[in-house]
Amino acid sequence: MEKTLREILTKIGYAEVEIEVPKEESFGDLSTPLPMSLTKVLKKAPRKIAEELVAKIEGSDIFERVEIAGPGFINFTFKRSFIFNELRRLIAEQEAFLKEDVGRGRRIQIEFVSANPTGPMHLGHGRGAALGAALSNLLQEAGFSVEKEFYINDAGRQVRLLGLSVFAKYKHLYGMNYYAFPEDGYRGAYVEDLARELHEAYGSSFADKEFEEVAPTVIDFAYQKMLAVIKKDLEDFGVIFDTWQSERELYANDEVNKAIADLRERGYIYEEEGATWFRSTAFGDDKDRVIIKKDGEYTYFAPDIAYHRKKIQKGFDELIDIWGADHHGYIPRMQAVIQALGYPKESLRIILVQMVALLKGGQPVQMSKRAGEFITLREVIDDIGADTTKFLFLTRRSDSHLEVDIEVAKAQSSENPVYYVQYAHARINSIYEKAKQESVALDFTDFNGEVFNDEEVRIIKKLLLYPLMFRSAALAHEPHRITFYLQELAGMFHPYYHKYKVVSEDAELTRARLALCEAVRIVLKHGLKILGVKAPEKM
Repeated sequence: MEKTLREILTKIGYAEVEIEVPKEESFGDLSTPLPMSLTKVLKKAPRKIAEELVAKIEGSDIFERVEIAGPGFINFTFKRSFIFNELRRLIAEQEAFLKEDVGRGRRIQIEFVSANPTGPMHLGHGRGAALGAALSNLLQEAGFSVEKEFYINDAGRQVRLLGLSVFAKYKHLYGMNYYAFPEDGYRGAYVEDLARELHEAYGSSFADKEFEEVAPTVIDFAYQKMLAVIKKDLEDFGVIFDTWQSERELYANDEVNKAIADLRERGYIYEEEGATWFRSTAFGDDKDRVIIKKDGEYTYFAPDIAYHRKKIQKGFDELIDIWGADHHGYIPRMQAVIQALGYPKESLRIILVQMVALLKGGQPVQMSKRAGEFITLREVIDDIGADTTKFLFLTRRSDSHLEVDIEVAKAQSSENPVYYVQYAHARINSIYEKAKQESVALDFTDFNGEVFNDEEVRIIKKLLLYPLMFRSAALAHEPHRITFYLQELAGMFHPYYHKYKVVSEDAELTRARLALCEAVRIVLKHGLKILGVKAPEKM
């Protein structure tokens, strides 16, 4: 419906048109506020503009009504014959009908998760992983060329501290309990496991050594082991990256110094009080930022500059970084870097992800057996499964707080949103099995739409709104809209299934209802595919 309306409005000279769904069903199927947006341009009252637009549109054989409402909205109600033909197109064309090429091949890089390889991933990392993977799927379906990248923070204080923590536990294995564990070291069973693995790999060869003597070996061993755990957890979560960028590699290839030299040449680097500064206030940041301290040590900001410069040099049209919400203060300085390098501020989009609170029967779960201080993503995957975890992580906007109740996630009922949606898909397949048993042909395009009742027409209209939702979700970079839609569709289908018999003695009605079921199945499967969630045939 939306594509057809957009085509009609394009033909009369309005290519960029906002189309929305009216809040009340009585207002029509689709609406546009176009007349109000044209008021300043045409120097006319919005209702006058609306009248002129309606005059150009009236006479179309696809609309039942075209009405002007409020200060200048135009509401469109489609004829049932058009709606039934669109349903046939959906079934015949499937994904080609549901999605739209809004990307036109534009290249986007999405960097997400990028968890420090100093411990297992927590729920916040998991939510970022679910979001990044679903967003990548959504944009690829919408015609963008997408690269997924994980940035490995394998240089600096954090990985050194991991090595020191593992080394202390290694010493304790040899009875040297007097060897001090770092005050701010990493704790949890995984550190002790790494110490045992270090012992298995190197025996007692480090027992009489000081940390500084073996630091490079121990640090590399510990962080590589943790990185392997992170990769395995992500793989089991269904999240696969195209590229992995090492921070160490940036230093090894002199990318950090090259980036600083580039900014210096552009006039955005200066020396003051013995330190080297980036002039980020030139682009709206509240203060300039140190990139090299007085003692010659690089700040965390320095490799981040080099990293984003390298990404830009790859020729992407847009860079998307998915960060934890606690990094919101970092946004202005990174956008300043992008502008200082000669690119529009909009070239870099930052999406923030809030933390996840885990509940069990409504009560908070705070401690982890593995990590000691937080619940790991692996523990949740093992408890409720990857599909359920991903879907639940995508049930709200990424910048809003999220609570996940383990008991609800395990429930096989309407309380569990992912079960409710997946069960709708499985239920349709069981209907097909029944039809086969009764020798009913599954010809989904040969149906008479006039036999549909009003409730069925509402479901059809909901199905035909999927392309509009898909388009808006892709342009807004918000895959949670897919999750909302699927829950609403499942919420319409299950009561319908309980109320009406699909396969009956009425052959004409059976054909029509089977076609409706097939359209629901196609849409559910496409939406779940974008979310990275399976569409099971049986449950």
